[in-house]
Amino acid sequence: MTTVAIATLGCKVNQFESEALTDSLEQRGYFLVPFGERADITIINTCTVTHRADFQSRQMVRRAVRSNPGSLVIVTGCYSQVDPDVSGKMDGVAYVLGNREKARIPDLLPVLQQGGLPQVQVGNIQKETLFDEVVPYAFRRHTRAFLKIQDGCNAYCSFCIVPHARGPSRSLSPERILENLRRLKEKGFKEVVLTGIHIGAYGLDLVPAYSLERLLRRVEEEKTPQRIRLSSLEPLDFSKDLIHFLSKSSKICPHLHIPIQSGDDEILKKMNRNYSHSFLFDLIRKIHDTISGVSIGADVIAGFPGETEERFESTRELIESLPFSYLHVFPFSKRKGTPAATFPDHVDEAKIKTRAESLRELSRKKRLAFYRQFLNQEVSVLIEGRRGKNSNPLKGLSRNYIPVLLPSVNGIDPKEWINQERTVRVTEVSEREVIGRIVEA
Repeated sequence: MTTVAIATLGCKVNQFESEALTDSLEQRGYFLVPFGERADITIINTCTVTHRADFQSRQMVRRAVRSNPGSLVIVTGCYSQVDPDVSGKMDGVAYVLGNREKARIPDLLPVLQQGGLPQVQVGNIQKETLFDEVVPYAFRRHTRAFLKIQDGCNAYCSFCIVPHARGPSRSLSPERILENLRRLKEKGFKEVVLTGIHIGAYGLDLVPAYSLERLLRRVEEEKTPQRIRLSSLEPLDFSKDLIHFLSKSSKICPHLHIPIQSGDDEILKKMNRNYSHSFLFDLIRKIHDTISGVSIGADVIAGFPGETEERFESTRELIESLPFSYLHVFPFSKRKGTPAATFPDHVDEAKIKTRAESLRELSRKKRLAFYRQFLNQEVSVLIEGRRGKNSNPLKGLSRNYIPVLLPSVNGIDPKEWINQERTVRVTEVSEREVIGRIVEA
């Protein structure tokens, strides 16, 4: 039996696509092994969102070649799409496949194993108009499933290479989404994360045009999993009607991840973000005041070119004044092929590091403050499994994105709780963890 190992870097979309590859390969009789073990074929699904992601992708390829010298090494994903020549010149790489070709790997493998194709198989992603649907239904080692409903991006933010790696925005039809959600519900999944590169642009490319809000209303009404989570939404994706719908929904989790990137008007303009400091303030307040118990996370970039101390403080003060529950902080790094890489007034690396750490410290305070709001309160938790291989407490995730540890209860087999949603009372909160106990029978 031919063995295959897959390594994945980057976002939830990449994770979804690797899971789809795994599912498809197993259906064809291949045997999947953990990355690092001996494998006849090794597939690296790369990321290119930052300069560091490029480095990590190359590092993963070298690790694969070094630890498995006899393996057929295939490099695919966003880094391959953007820099195929670099990937192809790395020692030990047999094939380089782009994002369009990624889903075809299971069909191409017999030919690739015989050396029947040129080394580089990377098409022009900018000409892609169709959504390439491949849906896994197993999601090994996960109690939550992912469903990619959209791919590509038309925004072209000045710091972002993703439109060049993923192509234009394109959407899966609402009928196929609902069918896949029903299938996942039948498979026993209680939660599905709807993901994409820019899911707020969902349906705008369909004929006739659709909208994310309209899709979510159908998801709410039909026989779909009881918990639906949105991976992220851009600030400009929110309408009053969408916010109102989210506040009333019994299925869409009250957890929104919003990439704000900056809170300074001048920096936002340079980023090509098309909104302002005051817009963000009003939006986050509106979401917080309308959706009960909502967790609001944010992406923010530290040290964008031209970010003076005053402009950084504008961002920091905005975040501090708003009810965010956590931040994902990204130190700016030049990404070849983006306008921002050529901008003047780049910030010193030491200053970038200091600013990023300042924002991370603010994130820690925000996270703890958010968790403390729920001390002695009841939350609905989907129990995912044990914290560690040999540890006793179970772990789970609340609808509003609070990770909760659940010590065992005498007389109850913890295995019976896994993949079940339970009402939990939060009993302890610290910087390290949130602890709760199940209060229902």
